[in-house]
Amino acid sequence: MIAQLSRFGLTTYEVRAYVALLGRGSFTAADVARLAGLPRQRIYDVLAALAERGLATVRQGGVLKYVAVEPGAAIARLLELQRDQVRALEAQAALLTDALSPVCEAGRRQADPLSYLEVLRDRNAISTRFAELESMVEREILVFNKPPYATPPQENLAGLEVARKYEARGLYESSLFDDPQALAGVRRFVAAGEQARVVPELPVKLVVIDEAVVMFGMHDPLAAATDVTTIVVVENPPLATVLKTAFNAYWESGRPLEEGSLQPE
Repeated sequence: MIAQLSRFGLTTYEVRAYVALLGRGSFTAADVARLAGLPRQRIYDVLAALAERGLATVRQGGVLKYVAVEPGAAIARLLELQRDQVRALEAQAALLTDALSPVCEAGRRQADPLSYLEVLRDRNAISTRFAELESMVEREILVFNKPPYATPPQENLAGLEVARKYEARGLYESSLFDDPQALAGVRRFVAAGEQARVVPELPVKLVVIDEAVVMFGMHDPLAAATDVTTIVVVENPPLATVLKTAFNAYWESGRPLEEGSLQPE
C-alpha cells in the first residue's frame, strides 16, 4: 500500500501518517506520530503537507486534531494534482521546444570543417567501413590491395557482387602469389568481372569510389605491431580525382594477373 500511494507523489512519511489517520475519527499530532512510527520532530510538517494536498483536515480547539479525508476523495485529489503537474510540464515542454529549436537549426547550419574526415584503427571497424563503402558504389571502385588485409580477398563476398555490377579495377602486390588462398580469392574477383593487375609493390592501401570517396591507410611508426594501420576515409571529390590519377599511373605500370606471376629474368 505504501509503494502504491507513493506513486501518487506522497512521501513514505506522508503515506504512513495518512493510513494512521484513517484508523479513527481524529488524532492529535502526537497520536499520529506514535501510531505511524514517525519522529515527533517531523510530524507537524508531515500533517501540514497532507492538509495542503487535501488528504487531511484540521480541527481547531485546545489541541489541534487531524482528520483523514475519505480515500475516494483523497485519491481523486491526488490524481488531480498529478494532472496539474503534467499540464505544467507540457507547458514548460512547449516553451523549451520553442526556445531550443532555433539553436538546433543554427547548429545544423554550422558545417564542421572536418566532417568529411574519418579515422579508423580497429580491424573490425575497418572491415565494416570498407563493406559500407563497397555498398555505396554507383559507377566504379579502384583499389590498391596491399597486405595485411582487413578483409582477405577470399572472404570478401560483398566485393564479388560489386565486381559483377560495376567497373572494378584492383592492383595487387606481387607478394599475392605467396598466399594461395588470397590468390584464389582474387581469381574469383576476376571471374566476377574485376580487372586485376600486379605491381612489385604499392605505397599504401587505397580505395577510390566514384571519384568522390577515398579510403587509404597509413602505417603507424609508433605501433609495436608491424601490421597496425591507421585508415582514413575522406569524402572529397577533388582529392578523389587526384588519387584516381595516381591509381591510373600505377595501373599502366602493372601486369595482368596471370602474367604477374612470371618473374622477369
